[in-house]
Parts: sequence; structure tokens; C-alpha cells
Amino acid sequence: MVNYQVEDLTALLVKLREEGVTVLGDIDESEFGKFGWILDPEGHKIELWEPPKP
Repeated sequence: MVNYQVEDLTALLVKLREEGVTVLGDIDESEFGKFGWILDPEGHKIELWEPPKP
């Protein structure tokens, strides 16, 4: 799985859904930040991570 750090996970997932990207599940929040998952066109899982604010 590939992992990318993003600035605004919620807004990014909204935009990706609008573009037809498969978004897996809901955002997971913990002390490590927010996590979300999508599938690329070939079906590979990609993790999106928004680190916690300082």
C-alpha cells in the first residue's frame, strides 16, 4: 500500500468522490491524525494521512 500525506483529508475525499474515485470506508481519527483510503484505477489501495495539528 502507498501512503500519502495530505493537508485537508476531508476536502480531498469529497473532491475525489466527485471525480469518481472509489473511497473505502470512513475517515479514521486517532492521536496519530486522520486516515482515509482510496483505490487507484488498477485497484491498488492508497492510504491518505492528515497529521494531527500541533
